[in-house]
Order: sequence, then C-alpha cells, then structure tokens
Amino acid sequence: MATFMARRFVLISFLAMVPAASLAQTPTVPVLSPAHTVPLRKHPAQAKPAHGKHPPARPPVKEAVKPLPKPPPAPPLPANIGSVTGLKLPRYVSLKTDLVNMRSGPGERYPVLWVYRRREMPVKIEREFDIWRLVEDMDGTKGWMHEATLTSRRGFIVTGTDPRIMRADASETADAVAVLKPGVIGRLRSCDKDAAWCQVQVQDYRGWLKRTDFWGADPDEVVQP
Repeated sequence: MATFMARRFVLISFLAMVPAASLAQTPTVPVLSPAHTVPLRKHPAQAKPAHGKHPPARPPVKEAVKPLPKPPPAPPLPANIGSVTGLKLPRYVSLKTDLVNMRSGPGERYPVLWVYRRREMPVKIEREFDIWRLVEDMDGTKGWMHEATLTSRRGFIVTGTDPRIMRADASETADAVAVLKPGVIGRLRSCDKDAAWCQVQVQDYRGWLKRTDFWGADPDEVVQP
C-alpha cells in the first residue's frame, strides 16, 4: 500500500512539472490581430467617417465677386461713317449682277420698287442697316438693296444728251480712243484730287474722260486704281 501511494505521488509531481501547453493535442494555428483583417464589404450606414467623431471645419465661404463696372457706351459714329462697315458715307459702289432689286425698305418683305439690269452701274450708298444699304442712283431714285448685290468696284455712267469722247490722255487735244453715247457704263479706274479728268475703261478700251461727262464720282474725290 505504501509502495502504491509512493508511485502516485511521483506521477502527480511529474504532471505538475509538465507545461499545460504540451498537454493540448490541437495543431498550432496562427492568430491574426484585427490590424490584419479587411472586411469584405460594409454597409454605408455603418461606415464611420474618416475624420472621426468631429467633422473638419468647413472652409469659409468665399465672398461673392462683385461684377465689374460696365464700360462706358461707345461714342456714336459720325454721320459720315457706316454703322455696319465703318466705311465712309456716302460712297459709290456698283451693281454686282445684271438683276438687282431695289426695295422700299431694308428687308425682303418690302415691295420691289425697281429692277435694275445693268451690271457695273454706279449707285451711291447713303445708309447702312444690317445687310441692307440705302442707295441712290444717277436720277436721284432711292431705295434699299441687299449688300450681296453690290460690289466696291467703281463704275461710271455717261451723262448728258450728246456723245462724249474718251481720249488717250487727259487733254482736249489728245487722240480720241472711243466715242461714248449717253448711258454707256464702264469701269472707273482712277481719279486724282480735284482733277478734271479720270481714267476709265469701257470693254477693252482705256482712256481719259472728263469728270463732268459722267456720274459715279464726286467732284473732288480721289479714286485709287
């Protein structure tokens, strides 16, 4: 009996000396801390704001920008300057085609007053409104024409009741180049300031014509070639 008790004491003592971890029979499993875990998804209502408990202070609202003062209105154009093109008024131009309508007002809704069938016939622009020009012909008839039917190329029309002589030079004694009947239309090539003669062209004929023999230029106007 004493021998059995002695063996039991030795066994208990031995077990007391063995670490408890060595008694577990489960295999070793790594333990991950929360710092290594990433949730698969999170409901937006459960998501915490990144800034913590207190949201960051909002930046101050910028003061509304005050509008810049309006620039002063542009001074009105002089009466002799076109409000659309900025070119001088009045000025001479020519009909661009053989069919040009003159209307009673600046728009296609206005009735046609006259139909012109003389290309290069000179007319004088007196006013501008959008794409329309108030013009006057050699007889003093006025009306509105579309800008697309006009060209800046200068023309002239022979006036009077008697034929006029185109000469080879600006002189009464120069050779005659052609005889121009009243109503003949040609191209005005050049005029010097206050000069009594201007260089003109009718078809293939070039020469000089007195300024008083045609309509299409002012008495003291300079026409550049």
